[in-house]
Amino acid sequence: MHKPIKYVEKAVSYTANAAWAIYDRLNAIRPNPSFTPRWSDKPLLKSWEKTKPPLGWPRETDSLCPKCVPETRKEILDGKKDWKDLIHEKVGEIKARIIERDGKIMMVKECPIHGKFEDIMSIDTAFYKHLEESFPGRDIRAHNDDKLHNHGSSTVRHGRGSVLTVDLTNRCNMMCDPCFMDANQVGFVHELTWDDIKQLLDNAITIKPRRQMSVQFSGGEPTLSPYFLDAIRYARKVGYQSVQAATNGIEFAKSPEFCRQAAEAGLRYAYLQFDGVGNAANSHRAVGNLFDVKLQAIENLWNNGVDIVPVTTIVNGINNEQVGRIIQFALDNPKKIPFLSFQPVSFTGRDEAISDERRKAQRYTLSHLAHDVKNQMGIGEPTRDWFPISFISTFSDWSDLVKGPEADWGQLSCGCHPNCGVGTAIMVDKETKEAVPVTAFLNADRLAKDVARVNDGARSKKLSMFGMALAVARNYDPFMAPKHFKMTDLLKKFDKTFGATGKNYGRVDAGRSRKDIDARRQDRWNFLFIVGMWFQDLFNYDFRRTEQCIIPYATQEGEISFCAYNTGIGWRNIIEKMHMTATLTKWYGDRGRHEIFAGGKAVKLETAEHSMTLREDIVTKETQKDLDKLGIAKTAREEKIRARDAKLTHQDPKDAEMMRLYRKHVLKEPDSVEFVPLSTISPTAKPAQGPKPKQAEKEVGSFGD
Repeated sequence: MHKPIKYVEKAVSYTANAAWAIYDRLNAIRPNPSFTPRWSDKPLLKSWEKTKPPLGWPRETDSLCPKCVPETRKEILDGKKDWKDLIHEKVGEIKARIIERDGKIMMVKECPIHGKFEDIMSIDTAFYKHLEESFPGRDIRAHNDDKLHNHGSSTVRHGRGSVLTVDLTNRCNMMCDPCFMDANQVGFVHELTWDDIKQLLDNAITIKPRRQMSVQFSGGEPTLSPYFLDAIRYARKVGYQSVQAATNGIEFAKSPEFCRQAAEAGLRYAYLQFDGVGNAANSHRAVGNLFDVKLQAIENLWNNGVDIVPVTTIVNGINNEQVGRIIQFALDNPKKIPFLSFQPVSFTGRDEAISDERRKAQRYTLSHLAHDVKNQMGIGEPTRDWFPISFISTFSDWSDLVKGPEADWGQLSCGCHPNCGVGTAIMVDKETKEAVPVTAFLNADRLAKDVARVNDGARSKKLSMFGMALAVARNYDPFMAPKHFKMTDLLKKFDKTFGATGKNYGRVDAGRSRKDIDARRQDRWNFLFIVGMWFQDLFNYDFRRTEQCIIPYATQEGEISFCAYNTGIGWRNIIEKMHMTATLTKWYGDRGRHEIFAGGKAVKLETAEHSMTLREDIVTKETQKDLDKLGIAKTAREEKIRARDAKLTHQDPKDAEMMRLYRKHVLKEPDSVEFVPLSTISPTAKPAQGPKPKQAEKEVGSFGD
């Protein structure tokens, strides 16, 4: 039996539907021209003015050869090739085709030197088509950005992004598999100075369109930087409302006081590495009590006013069975988990040289995620409840419209390629924990089309807000919403997110206090957003995605697409070497070593007590066995061990036994563990045009020194 208010709301919805027909017809008559806001030198775009890259299939695009790129990168790092060739030449580029085969979407390409490559893009053609058809178009083209966006084929060309990533250091207190940056293995330290950090943040607000991005401090492990807290304060000072840290949580778990300091500095979100529920589900990270660390980090951060976003790197055969468990964990703790981020593995960094066998077995796509959520949780239809994350940009455009031309910042906008990221949302009652997919009671597809028409009319603030209210009301089905949810709650959610009315739900700017944090947390409804962000690697690289990246890296050589920096030609390797701080030998000699948790080592915690709801039936007791049954290596390290052992089988048995004894008794390694030598690229190799480090050293140490 529905509550009486539901019947009233249904009548309101019918009335709004009739009123919309009149509003829409009048709004379409002589639409106003778009204004140029203060934060842009170009006017807001009408829906029909937004451009799109080639979509659908079969189609051709520009990609990279997985063999040419590492070879060319090594030449640059060795000083045999000028890094500026990346700006002027199409280094390692080849054509690729997106095709359908056996009910799947594939990328196929062929290098004239290294032959054919192919990889899967989607296991569901209908899902893939739905995402591309729901894409509203690119954001405003980036301008006033020549000094920061100049990276040849890798240049970011559209929009301003939604998350600016700043790597404070390449040092890390873990030694993970997978690791897209190969932390602790490159033989030198690259760590930003205080002047570097300020310069990167100052540079970021010179580009237009200037949007209210999130600033994410990352690494390595950003909490190891001596400037971590200062960087948070400065980002808030220059105007960014959302400052976050991509962290493994170790330092936050160890110290509630450090959490307090971070919160007072202005840290709003912690993007917390979170690969599963239970220590067994996190065991591939090789820290003995890593799940306990996560729980304690959540406890300490939340108590001090920082919101937590669990971030899961999903690898088929390693932790894909954890998708449902992680979502259930979030649903059981709606007051503390407002957002989930799943990131299908990108085979780069430690995994760039992955074998074809392991890559095919471990590949996980956005379509896998949508189906795993449905199959493991019984939530969400892939083609009804999932949309590209760029879908939200239509609503950001509405916010920009109603805030008017005098706004100093544009609304955060996700204008990435539809193949980059997807999202779905669940409305959760924090009191009863009832959870309902938002798209079950809100016709999201039609709502977005309605809002685009409101935007195209470019009417006054009041008329645009009235149009949005009509659009929301007519697309809302109160009988499908949670029991205690009301239409006014939905309208408040939109206003709280986009700030149209100016009502104070709790400040989020630099003047935010603990009172503001608590005020925002009083909302009974948790809009649990589940996002999947699939970063590219050399096997599925598409430059059409790179050029509209919304997660640029701020570096000493400008702002570079996330994928171009970490994968692509490998700008990270090149820039970090060019601007290296010191070799490890020099660094350790001057500053000592930081603690690294690896090989099953546990983190010492003051307490393991927490207030999280943790169902016994979702806590994983054993590691996933899929790859064991297939006889496929799980990590890059294991793959190297197998290659070594295979090589040893062809040696004289006496030589093989001597090598085993040497590793065991001299190197103190167990028989099952391989000592992988660390990179020893000499920073002194500097022919005329190679990348030149700031501070050349005579030797490069390693964490194995």
